[in-house]
Amino acid sequence: MKANPEERVYSVFHSPFDPCPPKPYRTYVVPVNQFIVFQPPGLPQFSPAEALRHGTLWPALYSPYTSRKFKGE
Repeated sequence: MKANPEERVYSVFHSPFDPCPPKPYRTYVVPVNQFIVFQPPGLPQFSPAEALRHGTLWPALYSPYTSRKFKGE
């Protein structure tokens, strides 16, 4: 499986008083629109049909979603 470049990982604080064993790390996703602060001219575009499937007109802003249910977390 290809790693998602927008996914970040951090380690969780473990208290000696936690009643349940904690997970060693958690993940979160940084949206790609945080890295493109303005729309540059001439940005490539999906065709209208592809844009509807991907949920965005621009391939640079496309970020695939994988459900945690199928990810195994």
